[in-house]
Amino acid sequence: MSSVENLLLEHLKAIRADIGTIKADLKENTTRLGRIEVAVAGLRRDIAHNEEATAEQSLRIDRITERLERIERRLEISG
Repeated sequence: MSSVENLLLEHLKAIRADIGTIKADLKENTTRLGRIEVAVAGLRRDIAHNEEATAEQSLRIDRITERLERIERRLEISG
């Protein structure tokens, strides 16, 4: 083999090694991105549960307010 061929082979080997590293990094990043997506979905679920709880509390407060107003009217102490 000539020195040019040897030089080309060395460059091709280096390129192949670099591509292998890039593939491994891409696989790791894809895995990490998937985990981030799962975490974001969990956060959205938690937020939805909190909003549901807040809505339920608001409904209960509204019912208590209505009952309190009715009691005040019966006792004629509403102001």
